[in-house]
Amino acid sequence: MAQYTAPYVNFQGRAREAFEFYHGILGGSLTLIAFDEDGKMKKAGASDPIGYGRLEADGVRIIGSDGNPAHPATPGDTIAVLLSLSDRATLGRVFDSLAEGGTVTMPLTDAPWGTAGWLKDRFGITWNVDKTS
Repeated sequence: MAQYTAPYVNFQGRAREAFEFYHGILGGSLTLIAFDEDGKMKKAGASDPIGYGRLEADGVRIIGSDGNPAHPATPGDTIAVLLSLSDRATLGRVFDSLAEGGTVTMPLTDAPWGTAGWLKDRFGITWNVDKTS
């Protein structure tokens, strides 16, 4: 298996909603796993908490779960997702879609190294969306 980096996000009970939102924007393959009473993995049903989720889309990987109530996290304070895209049209569409219901902290800006923008989405996750020259 090739090495890679990907964020792992504790969505604090909103993993299904978040993964479905990102899947709708990015497409690709979405895997949602729950655990049964014995701790065995199973495909997550509609009302199951997400014990493990993975979105893979055109070189992008996002990993996460609903988290563990015994170990609460503050979304967005310790993680940012870098999403580098190949063309300006896709960059603008994805940036605008992620920004819906969120906060743009830096609009898409053309710079000597490429185009970049920062935002916090409606789940409190910080995104750095860029297109390098």
